[in-house]
Amino acid sequence: MDKASFFGILLAVVGIVAGLLLEGGNLGQIVQPTAAMIVFGGTLGAVLLQFPLRTVLDAFRRLGHVFVTPKGQNKKLIQVLVGFANKARRSGVVSLDSDLKTIEDPFLRQALTLAVDGSEPAELRKMMNLALDTRAESEDRQPAVFESAGGFSPTIGILGAVLGLIQVMQHLDKIDEVGKGIAVAFVATIYGVGAANLFFLPMAGKLRIRIKDEHQRREMMLEGVISILEGINPRMLELKLSGYLDDATEVREQAA
Repeated sequence: MDKASFFGILLAVVGIVAGLLLEGGNLGQIVQPTAAMIVFGGTLGAVLLQFPLRTVLDAFRRLGHVFVTPKGQNKKLIQVLVGFANKARRSGVVSLDSDLKTIEDPFLRQALTLAVDGSEPAELRKMMNLALDTRAESEDRQPAVFESAGGFSPTIGILGAVLGLIQVMQHLDKIDEVGKGIAVAFVATIYGVGAANLFFLPMAGKLRIRIKDEHQRREMMLEGVISILEGINPRMLELKLSGYLDDATEVREQAA
């Protein structure tokens, strides 16, 4: 569990609601289903127009990574690769063929399969770097979905407010209800600005961090497999891969 994500959203929502209540307001003033329909429906429509459906679905599937992240993945990966190096040193790289079925990560399994099949280190690096670049380009679009949503929602919120004001202006004969109608109209602006700055943009930023960490992990896998193929000493491999464990990564894993 990513405590920062949970407490961040909780603190933001509680702070805004508490400020509203301290000013003498109530939740009923900002709970407007029509405004929510305009803002979130309009934002989703604009996002679907900009991005392919598959990209949007992948972005929403990855939302769980904002709140949950596995702990200590990089250290476990180093242990696994060092174990492979020890086995390869004793029995040869071909002996790792029996371990392929136990590897869950597709990237590591593909790289190790190429190594077992006798690929040269340079050719293996070239092929897997191409796979890395292709995947990185695809994954980079996922945070962009929420960044776009964060750009659209405030403007659509203003659109909702204008629509509400149009309805108010058509009933100026009921002057007692004009003030209330104007207040309700501006709720759409609150939804648009709030959704962008409390959810869409922060989630996009956190996803970029997650994706960067995953890309670094795949680079570790590739470097580890190539080093095994080159016959590096397991202890040297462990030291080599430990260079990927910078202080920022360790802090993120401990905080998760």
